[in-house]
Parts: sequence; C-alpha cells; structure tokens
Amino acid sequence: MAVIGTGMAWDRLHLPAIQELGNKYQVVAMANPTQEKLVQAADKIGLSHDNIYNDYHEMLNRNDIDVVNVVVPISLNYEISKDVIKAGKNLICEKPLAPNMEQATLFVKLQKEKNVKVMIAENFRYNEENNIIKNLVSENRIGDILYFIKNNVTDFDKDKIGDTFAAKEWRQHPDFKGGMILDAGVHDIAGIRYIFGDVDKVSAFGSPVSHEYSPYNNINCNLLFKSGVIGHYVYCCKGKEPQKPAIGFRIIGTKGMIYLEEKTCGIINVFYNDGNHETINYIPKRGFFNEFANFYETLVNNQKIHVTPLVEFGDTKLIFALLESAEKKQVVTIDEGYKFVTQVQSNINKLINKI
Repeated sequence: MAVIGTGMAWDRLHLPAIQELGNKYQVVAMANPTQEKLVQAADKIGLSHDNIYNDYHEMLNRNDIDVVNVVVPISLNYEISKDVIKAGKNLICEKPLAPNMEQATLFVKLQKEKNVKVMIAENFRYNEENNIIKNLVSENRIGDILYFIKNNVTDFDKDKIGDTFAAKEWRQHPDFKGGMILDAGVHDIAGIRYIFGDVDKVSAFGSPVSHEYSPYNNINCNLLFKSGVIGHYVYCCKGKEPQKPAIGFRIIGTKGMIYLEEKTCGIINVFYNDGNHETINYIPKRGFFNEFANFYETLVNNQKIHVTPLVEFGDTKLIFALLESAEKKQVVTIDEGYKFVTQVQSNINKLINKI
C-alpha cells in the first residue's frame, strides 16, 4: 500500500485497521506536501525516509504498489484519484468520492479507463450495527416497515475546539457545497440507503445559519424509497440531546421496533409488539477494519467490492438532492442522473462481457 495524505484520518482511523491487518498489508510509500506530517507518519510505522514523497506523482511511478489509499480533504478526492487510476493503480478513496456531482459523475466513468479496482471508504456501509440492522429488516423480523426516524445531533462549535476532526481548517471553511452536511451527513445517508435501498423522492427543509461550515443549523428530510418505505432523517450540527435515551435510529414495523441509540453504544434493541425484547451486541467502529479486509479479499480472492464509485455516487447524489430541496423548498426526484450513470455502467459491463 501507498498512502496519499498522512493527516488525522490516516493516523486515527485507517492506520489502526491496517496495523490489525498487518499480515495482509504493508505500507511501502507515503506522500504529503507537508513535510512535518509526512516524516511523523513515516517514523510512526518505521518507514524509511527514502520512501516518502512531497509530490505524490513521483510516488505513483513506483512499480511495487498494489493499492493507493487516498486520505485527503474532500475537495481533492476526485483530482488525486484520477491521477492514481490513470497511473494504473488500484485505489481506496475516502468518502464522499467528490465535492460536487460533476466530478462524482466523472469519477464513475473514470474507473473503466483502466483495469483497476476502486473502493470508496464509506465505513458506515461496513459497520457491524448497520449490517445487523439490514439483516433484521431483510428477514422481516419486525414485519413490514412502516417508517423510520434517524436523528443525528452534534455540536460542531464545541467539537472544533482542540485536537479534533472538526478543528481542521478545511472543515471550518469548506470550499464545497453543503459543508458538514456533505462531510458528515453522507455517512448517515450511506447507512440508510444500505438498509432500505434507493430513494425515489425527498422533501427537505433547513434552518439557515451564517457559519461557513454548514448552510443550515439542521436539515429535516422526508425520504420516500423505491420500496415504498418512508422515513425521516435529521442532521443537526448545532445542538445537543441531553435527554437519554436519545432519539437515535428507530425503525417501526408492523410487528415491532428496532432501536439503536447511537453508533457506538454496542447494543441494538429489538422490541416486539407481543411484549418480547431482544438485545443484540456488536463491536462499534469496525467499519474501517471491515472495508480494508474487503479490499484485500477483492485483490487476492476476487471478492466483490461493497462500496464502488457507483454506490457512493448514489449516496452523494442524495445529499445534494437534500440540499437542493431545502434551498428550493420543493420535492426533488432523485433518479435522473443516477439512471444515466447506472446505464453507462451497464453498457460498459456488457461490452466487457462480450470481449
């Protein structure tokens, strides 16, 4: 593995998973334009300074790289990934795949220019709690789904103080539309779409705010899925939820309810209408390990990649549809652009199969 971007996300999120998979991955090169961060990252894993680069283009000329892990600010995802793919390297890129829909569309098309494997590192689609909940829904454990509530409340102003992800300059003053709604909200959207499938229409309203990190204090969204499921999603970046238990993630069915207080609580509660109650334990924050394990199996054993650029395109498109709906105060239909890219992918696959 080669790494482009050796900042906080690499150090605190990716590196621990890679170290746990030490018998499968070896970091052979690193790149970062900031020399101090680059040296610190290399020294932490014992990587020789002969294998570090301020210019990642030079690093991409190496022939001992099986995969490049791109861990950079959102606005750089597409441009750097484009260079990696054109260099013929397999790619893991952090979410979302691009800062706008134009680049997201180009990203989906770009993958087929070279015969490489590409995964978008959307860890919520690999988290154990979402896998369990998806299975519970698929198995009809609480009957037919009537509706769901997904409530995510954070206090960005408090979180940005200290050595935190929120303290990063590019998050406080983003150069992409949506700010934290794209950056953090795309995780929630990915999890929701993973469980319930594609969304047909969305109606959203937001409370405008003057801060650069988000256009809204909160965005309240009603989602209509192709399956007929209806749900409500709220992302609030300027609030607190002191009353416990929190609203969290609640799925109401004809036979009962699934309840997840928050993603790190370690317990999924299933309440049945007949009075029975079931608790399911899980290990929080396993998404990073699971995604890197998935990619290894893809390269070695041809396992399917769970989060392809096309999958992440759908997550990203829904975020921008929420923002469009809130801005225009209108219902937005999701599918048009998604159908286009899906058709492009389908046509490419047909040609490949013929060849």
